[in-house]
Amino acid sequence: QVQLVESGGGLVQAGGSLRLSCSISTSEFQSYAMGWFRQAPGKEREFVAASSWSADKTEYSDSVKGRFTISRDKDKNTAFLQMNSLKTEDTAVYYCVADWGGVRPGSAPLHWGQGTQVTVSL
Repeated sequence: QVQLVESGGGLVQAGGSLRLSCSISTSEFQSYAMGWFRQAPGKEREFVAASSWSADKTEYSDSVKGRFTISRDKDKNTAFLQMNSLKTEDTAVYYCVADWGGVRPGSAPLHWGQGTQVTVSL
């Protein structure tokens, strides 16, 4: 059973930064593509960012490109989402995801975390 646990959410002012962490409970961390989705109130869940299993390829939604960075620490079985220049429209619950077959926009990853709230205020 693969489990994902997010941390690092919170309240931040617009223009600020947060770093989300996602620990994955599997010894096969390096075999999983990792990513992040988010869901704002009243909106559908949307793709944010993804990293291939080898971490040599990353992908971002247009809305966060240039501001967010996904990375992974293989020694700690942890993925990160560094979020800079945050905007009020980034307010959402952020979900860490993992899948053998890859994570990409429109995909339905197999494994999901419980979500962590990010709130950006003016």
